[in-house]
Amino acid sequence: MERIVPALMKEFGYSSVMQVPKLQKIVLNQGLGIAVADKKIIEVAINEMTAITGQKAVATVSKKDISNFKLRKKMPIGVCVTLRGNRMYEFLERLVRVALPRIRDFKGIENKLDGRGNYTLGIEEQIIFPEINIDNVARILGMNITFVTTAQTDEEGFALLREFGLPFKKN
Repeated sequence: MERIVPALMKEFGYSSVMQVPKLQKIVLNQGLGIAVADKKIIEVAINEMTAITGQKAVATVSKKDISNFKLRKKMPIGVCVTLRGNRMYEFLERLVRVALPRIRDFKGIENKLDGRGNYTLGIEEQIIFPEINIDNVARILGMNITFVTTAQTDEEGFALLREFGLPFKKN
Protein backbone atom coordinates (compact mmCIF):
# COMPACT_ATOMS: atom_id res chain seq x y z
CA MET A 1 0.00 0.00 0.00
CA GLU A 2 2.94 2.33 0.64
CA ARG A 3 3.79 2.45 -3.08
CA ILE A 4 0.26 2.01 -4.49
CA VAL A 5 -1.37 5.11 -2.96
CA PRO A 6 1.29 7.62 -4.17
CA ALA A 7 1.32 6.03 -7.64
CA LEU A 8 -2.47 6.34 -8.00
CA MET A 9 -2.49 9.88 -6.54
CA LYS A 10 0.07 10.91 -9.14
CA GLU A 11 -1.71 9.12 -12.02
CA PHE A 12 -5.21 10.50 -11.35
CA GLY A 13 -4.30 13.78 -9.60
CA TYR A 14 -6.18 13.14 -6.35
CA SER A 15 -5.94 15.93 -3.77
CA SER A 16 -6.44 13.60 -0.77
CA VAL A 17 -5.40 10.04 0.03
CA MET A 18 -9.04 9.33 0.91
CA GLN A 19 -9.97 9.70 -2.79
CA VAL A 20 -7.68 6.83 -3.79
CA PRO A 21 -9.69 3.66 -4.54
CA LYS A 22 -9.22 0.68 -2.23
CA LEU A 23 -9.70 -3.05 -2.57
CA GLN A 24 -12.73 -3.79 -0.36
CA LYS A 25 -13.02 -7.56 -0.65
CA ILE A 26 -12.27 -10.60 -2.76
CA VAL A 27 -15.13 -13.06 -3.28
CA LEU A 28 -14.43 -16.63 -4.43
CA ASN A 29 -17.41 -18.51 -5.81
CA GLN A 30 -17.87 -22.01 -7.19
CA GLY A 31 -21.14 -22.91 -8.86
CA LEU A 32 -21.70 -26.65 -8.50
CA GLY A 33 -24.80 -27.59 -10.45
CA ILE A 34 -23.51 -31.19 -10.54
CA ALA A 35 -23.98 -31.31 -6.76
CA VAL A 36 -27.70 -31.95 -7.29
CA ALA A 37 -26.83 -35.57 -8.10
CA ASP A 38 -23.97 -36.06 -5.59
CA LYS A 39 -23.99 -34.39 -2.16
CA LYS A 40 -20.32 -35.21 -1.42
CA ILE A 41 -19.17 -32.73 -4.09
CA ILE A 42 -20.24 -29.81 -1.86
CA GLU A 43 -18.22 -31.13 1.10
CA VAL A 44 -15.13 -31.66 -1.08
CA ALA A 45 -15.51 -28.17 -2.58
CA ILE A 46 -15.89 -26.59 0.88
CA ASN A 47 -12.71 -28.33 2.08
CA GLU A 48 -10.75 -27.29 -1.02
CA MET A 49 -11.96 -23.68 -0.89
CA THR A 50 -11.13 -23.52 2.83
CA ALA A 51 -7.62 -24.82 2.10
CA ILE A 52 -7.10 -22.29 -0.71
CA THR A 53 -8.27 -19.23 1.25
CA GLY A 54 -7.52 -20.09 4.87
CA GLN A 55 -11.09 -19.15 5.77
CA LYS A 56 -14.12 -21.43 6.19
CA ALA A 57 -16.18 -21.69 3.00
CA VAL A 58 -19.99 -21.54 3.04
CA ALA A 59 -22.36 -23.59 0.90
CA THR A 60 -24.74 -21.48 -1.18
CA VAL A 61 -28.29 -22.76 -1.64
CA SER A 62 -30.86 -22.46 -4.42
CA LYS A 63 -33.56 -19.83 -4.05
CA LYS A 64 -36.33 -21.59 -5.93
CA ASP A 65 -37.48 -24.89 -7.43
CA ILE A 66 -36.52 -25.64 -11.04
CA SER A 67 -37.97 -28.97 -12.14
CA ASN A 68 -35.95 -29.22 -15.40
CA PHE A 69 -32.72 -29.25 -13.37
CA LYS A 70 -34.14 -31.50 -10.63
CA LEU A 71 -33.50 -28.63 -8.24
CA ARG A 72 -35.41 -27.97 -5.04
CA LYS A 73 -35.47 -24.83 -2.92
CA LYS A 74 -32.62 -24.61 -0.34
CA MET A 75 -30.54 -27.35 -2.00
CA PRO A 76 -26.78 -26.66 -1.81
CA ILE A 77 -25.55 -25.75 -5.31
CA GLY A 78 -22.34 -23.82 -4.72
CA VAL A 79 -19.57 -22.69 -2.40
CA CYS A 80 -18.60 -19.11 -1.54
CA VAL A 81 -15.90 -17.33 0.50
CA THR A 82 -15.58 -13.57 1.10
CA LEU A 83 -12.10 -12.37 2.07
CA ARG A 84 -11.37 -9.01 3.70
CA GLY A 85 -8.40 -7.44 5.48
CA ASN A 86 -5.14 -9.36 5.88
CA ARG A 87 -6.51 -12.65 4.52
CA MET A 88 -7.58 -10.82 1.38
CA TYR A 89 -4.10 -9.37 0.79
CA GLU A 90 -2.41 -12.73 1.56
CA PHE A 91 -4.67 -14.50 -0.92
CA LEU A 92 -4.04 -11.81 -3.56
CA GLU A 93 -0.29 -12.23 -3.09
CA ARG A 94 -0.51 -16.03 -3.48
CA LEU A 95 -2.79 -15.69 -6.51
CA VAL A 96 -0.48 -13.30 -8.35
CA ARG A 97 2.87 -14.82 -7.37
CA VAL A 98 2.12 -18.57 -7.27
CA ALA A 99 -1.24 -19.64 -8.72
CA LEU A 100 -1.62 -17.62 -11.94
CA PRO A 101 1.90 -18.45 -13.24
CA ARG A 102 1.03 -22.17 -12.89
CA ILE A 103 -1.69 -21.91 -15.57
CA ARG A 104 -0.69 -23.63 -18.82
CA ASP A 105 0.03 -21.23 -21.72
CA PHE A 106 -0.62 -18.20 -19.48
CA LYS A 107 -0.35 -14.89 -21.34
CA GLY A 108 -2.13 -12.63 -18.85
CA ILE A 109 -5.72 -12.03 -17.77
CA GLU A 110 -8.38 -10.11 -19.70
CA ASN A 111 -8.70 -6.43 -18.86
CA LYS A 112 -12.50 -6.16 -18.94
CA LEU A 113 -14.00 -4.58 -15.83
CA ASP A 114 -17.72 -4.34 -15.00
CA GLY A 115 -18.20 -0.57 -15.46
CA ARG A 116 -17.95 0.21 -11.73
CA GLY A 117 -14.28 -0.60 -11.17
CA ASN A 118 -14.79 -4.25 -10.11
CA TYR A 119 -13.14 -7.22 -11.82
CA THR A 120 -14.12 -10.89 -12.07
CA LEU A 121 -11.57 -13.52 -13.01
CA GLY A 122 -12.65 -16.99 -14.07
CA ILE A 123 -10.35 -19.91 -13.27
CA GLU A 124 -11.00 -23.26 -14.94
CA GLU A 125 -8.99 -25.51 -12.62
CA GLN A 126 -8.66 -25.33 -8.84
CA ILE A 127 -5.42 -27.35 -9.04
CA ILE A 128 -3.36 -24.24 -9.89
CA PHE A 129 -3.32 -23.44 -6.17
CA PRO A 130 -0.44 -25.14 -4.33
CA GLU A 131 -2.70 -25.92 -1.34
CA ILE A 132 -4.59 -28.50 -3.42
CA ASN A 133 -3.01 -31.96 -3.57
CA ILE A 134 -3.51 -33.17 -7.15
CA ASP A 135 -3.55 -36.82 -6.08
CA ASN A 136 -6.65 -36.26 -3.91
CA VAL A 137 -8.67 -34.36 -6.56
CA ALA A 138 -11.62 -36.38 -7.84
CA ARG A 139 -13.05 -33.71 -10.14
CA ILE A 140 -11.58 -30.57 -11.72
CA LEU A 141 -13.74 -27.60 -10.70
CA GLY A 142 -13.55 -23.98 -11.81
CA MET A 143 -14.22 -20.85 -9.81
CA ASN A 144 -14.87 -17.14 -10.13
CA ILE A 145 -12.75 -14.65 -8.21
CA THR A 146 -14.29 -11.17 -7.91
CA PHE A 147 -12.22 -8.16 -6.83
CA VAL A 148 -14.53 -5.50 -5.36
CA THR A 149 -13.02 -2.00 -5.24
CA THR A 150 -14.19 1.46 -4.18
CA ALA A 151 -13.22 2.82 -7.62
CA GLN A 152 -15.81 4.93 -9.42
CA THR A 153 -14.63 4.13 -12.96
CA ASP A 154 -13.07 1.20 -14.80
CA GLU A 155 -9.86 3.18 -15.37
CA GLU A 156 -9.37 3.71 -11.62
CA GLY A 157 -10.18 0.08 -10.84
CA PHE A 158 -7.85 -1.16 -13.58
CA ALA A 159 -5.01 1.05 -12.32
CA LEU A 160 -5.54 -0.15 -8.73
CA LEU A 161 -5.52 -3.85 -9.67
CA ARG A 162 -2.53 -3.32 -11.99
CA GLU A 163 -0.62 -1.73 -9.10
CA PHE A 164 -1.47 -4.75 -6.93
CA GLY A 165 0.30 -6.87 -9.54
CA LEU A 166 -2.51 -8.54 -11.48
CA PRO A 167 -0.96 -9.60 -14.81
CA PHE A 168 -3.29 -8.01 -17.37
CA LYS A 169 -2.76 -8.72 -21.07
CA LYS A 170 -0.96 -6.05 -23.07
CA ASN A 171 -3.11 -4.40 -25.74
